[in-house]
Parts: sequence; structure tokens; C-alpha cells
Amino acid sequence: MIVQACINGARSRDFHPQLPLAAETMASDAAACVTAGAAELHIHPRGADGRESLAAVSATVRAVRQACPGTLVGVSTGAWIENDVERTRAAIADWRELPDYASVNPSEADAPAVMVLLRQRGVGIEAGLATVADAERFVGLADHDRVLRILIEIDIPDLSAALDEAHGIAAVLERAGVRRPILLHGVDATIWPFVALAHQKRWSTRVGLEDGKTLADGTTAKDNAEIVAAAVAIFRGAPAV
Repeated sequence: MIVQACINGARSRDFHPQLPLAAETMASDAAACVTAGAAELHIHPRGADGRESLAAVSATVRAVRQACPGTLVGVSTGAWIENDVERTRAAIADWRELPDYASVNPSEADAPAVMVLLRQRGVGIEAGLATVADAERFVGLADHDRVLRILIEIDIPDLSAALDEAHGIAAVLERAGVRRPILLHGVDATIWPFVALAHQKRWSTRVGLEDGKTLADGTTAKDNAEIVAAAVAIFRGAPAV
């Protein structure tokens, strides 16, 4: 069970005043999250124009590693980042500072090839499952057991429906005999109920400005570190406010 910090994601600059977008600010923000109790980091590197970029992975991962030695660092490989299959593959093949792991969405058409490329490069894989259909597609892959962990990542605003989807995904994994660690996380209103559920299930979780900017009581967090500290407190047994 760990708390992973997701410090920026695809959020725009105006989402929160402390959203880190440059490599240097991601590095300092990541260090603050580790101090607050984050065991791992999930980052979305940005280019000079502030847009997500797989070409920016090497420089950003290097900066974050220097600020957080010994902490595992992961990135996203979402198809929307480069919006082109060949550019995505070329960027991954060109990484010189490798992340410890990368998230791959089996719902994306080129996901199997991206997973093969990551394995060839020695990068761990987090399989991101947002729907029961994603889970069924994932367990149908020949190498589905060769992933670091499963991300159950529900982007449904209604809590009841989000819980149903999460339990449905877990049931598919159970029926298929998948025994990889699970990290559960929601978005905005579902974040804190999902942190509590992850704690109950002895799964990992992730929190940060990628997934939302509020604390459990609905107030806006001052930064990523405050969000992480709140989740760590829940994992240590303190109730959500």
C-alpha cells in the first residue's frame, strides 16, 4: 500500500496557482510531496510551450530524480500527448533518462505495441483501466501478467456509478486470476471516497492536482504536498474529514 503523488497531469495552468509545469518546479514540488509522505511520483512532463510532451521525459525525469533520489518516478504515455502513433513510439525509443515505469491505457489502439516497447527498454508498466471493457481487453492480452501494477482509474463524477465501475473492474481481474498490485484513484468528487476504499481494500492510491485540488472537507488545497499529507494520514488510520 502506497500513496503516489500525481502532481500535474493534463491540467491547464489556470487550474491551480501551484500546478507545476516546468521541469524545475516539478522537481521541487515532487520533493515536497515525498517529504509529505508520497512513496512514488507520477508526472506529465511538459515542453517549453507548456504542453504535454513525451520528448520532455528525459530532462524532466532527470530533474525530479536529482531532487528526489531513490523515489520511483513514472510518466504517462497517453495517446493524446503526441496524438500520433509513430511520434509516440519514436519519443519513447529516444528516452535517455528512463522513468521507472509508465502508464499505458489498454483502451488505446496502439497500447500493446507501446507495452512491448516499454518492456524492451526496461520500463515498468502501469496498466490504466477506466472501464470494465478496458479490464476485459487487458486480461485478453497475452502478456497481461507482465505489468508492474494495475491502475483502476475511474473518471465518472457520480460516486455510486464510479464505485460500481471500480468493483466491476476488480471482479474482472479476480476472475482472470490477475494478481498484480492495484492502485485505485478517482477524480474530483470521488478522490477521497476512493482513498478510503483503497485503504479498506489494502490497495495503493494516488492523489494530487492531476486528479483534483480539494481536500476531503471540500476546501481547496494550497498545493500537492498538502493533498498528499491528507491521503497519507488516512492510510495511517486517520478518518477522512
